[in-house]
Amino acid sequence: MSHSRFRPVVRTRVALLAAGALLLLSACAKKGGGPQGFPPSMVSVLTVEPETVPETFEFPGRVEPFRRVEVRARVDGIIEERPFTEGATVQPGQVLYRLDKVRYEAAFRSAQARFQNAQQTLQRLEPLVAQHAVAQQEVDNARSEFQAAQAALDAARKDLDDTEIKAQIEGRVGRTNLEVGARVTGPADLLTTIDRLDAVYVTFEPSSAQLLEWQEDPRSRQLVQAGSRLAVQLVLPDGSVLPRTGRLDFVAPSLDTATGTQQFRAVFANGDRLLVPGQTVRVRLVGFARERALAVPERAVQTGLGRQFVYVVGPGDVAQPRDIVPGPWASGRWIVNGGLQPGDRVIVDGVQKIGPGAPVKPMPYVDSTAAAPNADPRAARPAARPAAPARPGAGR
Repeated sequence: MSHSRFRPVVRTRVALLAAGALLLLSACAKKGGGPQGFPPSMVSVLTVEPETVPETFEFPGRVEPFRRVEVRARVDGIIEERPFTEGATVQPGQVLYRLDKVRYEAAFRSAQARFQNAQQTLQRLEPLVAQHAVAQQEVDNARSEFQAAQAALDAARKDLDDTEIKAQIEGRVGRTNLEVGARVTGPADLLTTIDRLDAVYVTFEPSSAQLLEWQEDPRSRQLVQAGSRLAVQLVLPDGSVLPRTGRLDFVAPSLDTATGTQQFRAVFANGDRLLVPGQTVRVRLVGFARERALAVPERAVQTGLGRQFVYVVGPGDVAQPRDIVPGPWASGRWIVNGGLQPGDRVIVDGVQKIGPGAPVKPMPYVDSTAAAPNADPRAARPAARPAAPARPGAGR
């Protein structure tokens, strides 16, 4: 049988299938099915209202010793002994270096002999003045020589004592710069340092823009003064929070012209020696608050094509994208500086199921973190945010 005999049969079957498809689509349309007939997506919605939001700031910080003493020799000489262990804790009066004493012992004995001779001479001549046996000038000369000999003896004794170089404070001694056998030329040579570590300083530097923002708010301006009630926390390199807070004790009177920043300093107790000079930490300032702020959960903010936006529920319960200006991160939420108005219904959960103009079924948003008082409090405002929203702790 030729192929031409089957063509009418094939055409008939295709026509029947097409007709069936059209009938099916028509039936679906009548019943409200198809893409236009899907039920609205269920979304959780937060109605934003002005509120006072606790605000936290974070900056990179560096640990510095509460006090650092440079150990130097007042006299010159060869180091004969270094009886301390580098990195150990030393006490006031503990000997750190011993220099060669031979020259200073000889000078001391010479000064001592001169002093004794001058003392004997003065003691012999003074009784003779009353008897007019000696001239007053001779006694005066003897008294001057005695005083000069006494000064020379005190200087020689001091030089001899200074051949033993001792710690002046309690603290942790650093590395030695000169070892046994090396020659010390005098005070110009730094031998080592001693750091007092029962308390430490932590310095950090807010930017000029951040400082200006604080100065514009009277409450914030009071908090960034030395001795204020501002609580200063430290986030250690492993992400844990130091179990004690510090206080702000110094604010530099001017900006650093090279960096455009101002140095702040906080003091922390450090009896457990957990903080070490030179250590890098995160400084967290707690106590600020943003009044009449509009805030939304982080996941409500979307990023795309260089813009940040949220979906709001518009008239007729339809999702509408809204460009926003995200502000700082505070209490697990983004403060929105622009783009939202009080009463706007912002979609928090279910954003992945919708698009612009999609019908939605709004449900009240429930903040799950509100029932978790022991939640990780590490979320804080970074010192300088990137263009797009970032996770807390991004930092400067």
